[in-house]
Amino acid sequence: MEILTSYNLIIGASLIVVLSFFFNGISKKTNIPAVLMLIVLGILIKIGLEFFIPEIPDFKGSLEILGTVGLIMIVLEAALELELKKEKLWPILKSMAIALIGLVGSAYVAALILNQFIPNMTMQSAWLYATPLSILSSAIIIPSVGGLSEEKKEFHIYESTFSDIMGIMMFYFLTGKLDPAEDTGVVGFGINLVVTIVIALVASYAIILVFQRIKSQAKLFLLISVLLLLYAIGKKMHLSSLIIILVFGLIVKNVNLFFPGKTKIFLENERMQQIYHELHIVTLETAFVVRTFFFVIFGITIVLSSLLSVNVAIVSLLIIASIYIIRFLVLIVFVGKDMLPQLFIAPRGLITVLLFYAIPMKAQIEGFESGILLFVIIATSLVMTWAMIRDKRKMGTMLDEIDEEIAERNLAEDAIRQSESEELIEPKNDAPEQISPEDSH
Repeated sequence: MEILTSYNLIIGASLIVVLSFFFNGISKKTNIPAVLMLIVLGILIKIGLEFFIPEIPDFKGSLEILGTVGLIMIVLEAALELELKKEKLWPILKSMAIALIGLVGSAYVAALILNQFIPNMTMQSAWLYATPLSILSSAIIIPSVGGLSEEKKEFHIYESTFSDIMGIMMFYFLTGKLDPAEDTGVVGFGINLVVTIVIALVASYAIILVFQRIKSQAKLFLLISVLLLLYAIGKKMHLSSLIIILVFGLIVKNVNLFFPGKTKIFLENERMQQIYHELHIVTLETAFVVRTFFFVIFGITIVLSSLLSVNVAIVSLLIIASIYIIRFLVLIVFVGKDMLPQLFIAPRGLITVLLFYAIPMKAQIEGFESGILLFVIIATSLVMTWAMIRDKRKMGTMLDEIDEEIAERNLAEDAIRQSESEELIEPKNDAPEQISPEDSH
């Protein structure tokens, strides 16, 4: 019996999307990340496929494509949420500093651990393996923090987005150092960054001016195709392409800020509002679908036996401990004591997997087991789940206390009103009886 027929694949893909929708609903009620449920679904699909076909196809190629597209959509989705105002400058800079220090600090400690415990692991390769393990997953964080206060939600969106971008830049900076001919050093990296920002600004203005004049209804996927094209060309030119996507999203969201004064004559406000709302919906939907298939396929590619290794458990637990210790130290400096649940919202996910598969052959170490990757992703997601559930219960307790206080206050007010009304009524009852003229005789 042929399992992987076109109709079976369509049925399977459709069921996965339907299940992912329900997983999102469960996630909102329980705070368990939908990503974990998707990975488990992928593992179950793999177990089911092993009964029917002798060899499961290699999905690593599709995983890389889905991961790249998903990354672009997630960053664009996040950028379309970020409103730039003067009062938000400090939160943005603070989030950027926390993301950068956390990234570099976690990568350094993780590299030391890998260098110590993994056979034949050089420090240069250790940095390359440690970088993906040090990047926050905006794919998990952004959909999960909707229930937090606006300030904390905004912080996590900024931090995870910056962590994604800076982590990818750091990874490709390290891969460039593997080849002395391509290594341009810190100065070259800085020039690359400036060039990328200039290209991002020019391309974004050009896209906005052109697309607001396109009258066709079917233009949003054309716009996304242009962004994907720019990203891919930027990667070919060794630019930090994700910055192009981030800058474009920020300009679309804050179009009045980027077209000040007389330059507003180039804008068609109604068209731009329409483009923004439609692009936001398409990006949200596309990110949902791509994220769904990425984590399911990742679950299919997992080798569960690698989790049974004692060395994998020791290395993973040390890396996980270092992640939260460094995060605690950074947050205590920048945020203060009010660091819950932010301290525990540090999951690894899509970019961790994507960059792991992008490690060049010359830097790959046979002794590194992929179970470390899976262990860290699952453990950090579970820790985040626990923290979110705990925070939700705490919020529920606080709300209950507020409700109780309001109820007690209402009862007290009712009692006061009742006593006041009784006082008003009593004088009438106790008033001396009027003597009638007849009685006076």
